[in-house]
Amino acid sequence: MSSRANQPNDTTRRRTAARGSSSNWLSAAILILLIGIVLQLDLLVYAMYVLLGVMLVSRYLARTWIDSVSATREFSRPTAGIGDKTAVVVTIRNTGRIPIAWILLEDSLPREALTQRPPRIKVERRRYGITSLRPGGQTSLLYQVTFLMRGFYQIGPLLVESGDLFGLHRRYKVCTEPGFVLVYPRVIPVPGYDVSSRRPIGEMRMTHRLFEDPTRISGVRPYATGDPLNRIHWKATARTGELHSRVFEPSSVAGASVLLDFHHESYTSRSEPQRSELAITVVASLANAVYLLGQQIGFFTNARDAADRIREEGWKCEFNTRDAARHDVQMSEDSDRMRPLAVETRRGADQLQRILETLARAELTDGLSFPQLITECASRLPRDASVVVVLPDVSLETAIAIGSLKRRGFAVTAVLVMYDDEQHYPDCVGRLLAERVEVRRVEDEAMLATLCSDQTASATRF
Repeated sequence: MSSRANQPNDTTRRRTAARGSSSNWLSAAILILLIGIVLQLDLLVYAMYVLLGVMLVSRYLARTWIDSVSATREFSRPTAGIGDKTAVVVTIRNTGRIPIAWILLEDSLPREALTQRPPRIKVERRRYGITSLRPGGQTSLLYQVTFLMRGFYQIGPLLVESGDLFGLHRRYKVCTEPGFVLVYPRVIPVPGYDVSSRRPIGEMRMTHRLFEDPTRISGVRPYATGDPLNRIHWKATARTGELHSRVFEPSSVAGASVLLDFHHESYTSRSEPQRSELAITVVASLANAVYLLGQQIGFFTNARDAADRIREEGWKCEFNTRDAARHDVQMSEDSDRMRPLAVETRRGADQLQRILETLARAELTDGLSFPQLITECASRLPRDASVVVVLPDVSLETAIAIGSLKRRGFAVTAVLVMYDDEQHYPDCVGRLLAERVEVRRVEDEAMLATLCSDQTASATRF
């Protein structure tokens, strides 16, 4: 059973424990009152009567105030690009008939996105505050979120805290369902990606004659039984007196299927998140270049999908502890995905959009390894498109798996996203060259400009 399926049970246990703690105080007060009555301790009995009265009134006020709070959220855009801002407006209302003495408001944002170095998002103005509300009154939280990296970000829900004036009882409530903003990865133009090029990534000359181009003649051979009449080379036949047939050049492989390794073991912690973000940028830029040429494009990765971590229930609940409320407003930390994220290779107006959306939601995974990804996707890769693998490291198993695609007849190019592993880089290239796989290297976004050049300097640098 998935972790998300177990989550409601965990939440129920936390709420039950919190209610049990509150009930213990009330039970203790009643017990002391009974002891005072039995022992005829008038002062103790009077004190317990007062305490029980204050506790009951406090509990009533705390519950009434928190039940009277409602909220709505608005933000300016559901999608954005890196560097864009979105304005978030949260309106809080008192729907009850009595004034709320105090209320503490906090609109939730992904904690890891704020605490990561460098951070993925930046917040301007306050997303929290404390105020009081008259009956029918309202107040607002207004702040801006700047998206510094691509991703799938949860905005909200609103965490509300209130309680009695004596601080004996506090209640926490989650108001409003969260909103989500999809931030697309950066797309960099790839100059030199030309359909007429002899060796571009995405259109590569085939090494076997699965397809032939009748517009390009490569030679003449003796006639073979079964050759169609339109293949006969009449001039050569007339000159030699024997039938000869034309030989055509093998056709090009148009388009690309891009495979991205996004397993966390392939990305060292010292280079994160820069290296994984660069890998995403490489894939997005290649996909854009192929798409602009009108060729087919597809994308496969072993990454985790951030959308799988969205909680589907449990919003607008009350809690007795802040920790329980904060835990439940966040996206799930776990994901049990063990299947590839895939955008099938084909032509279409929405292909690039689907790939960019998938890249925006991609997260490092501890699930499928890259060799397992190749095994899962090999049957789904069309033979009339080249295969471009984007990866930050090359183990022996990975090289063998990539080589298996080469041996099946696929045109394969590897793009290594490496910039601080000069000692390890020759080993990675050597394993790929042993499988007769062409290698390109990307160290930063500027190198994307030379990624599709005719030179393969990255493979011969050492």
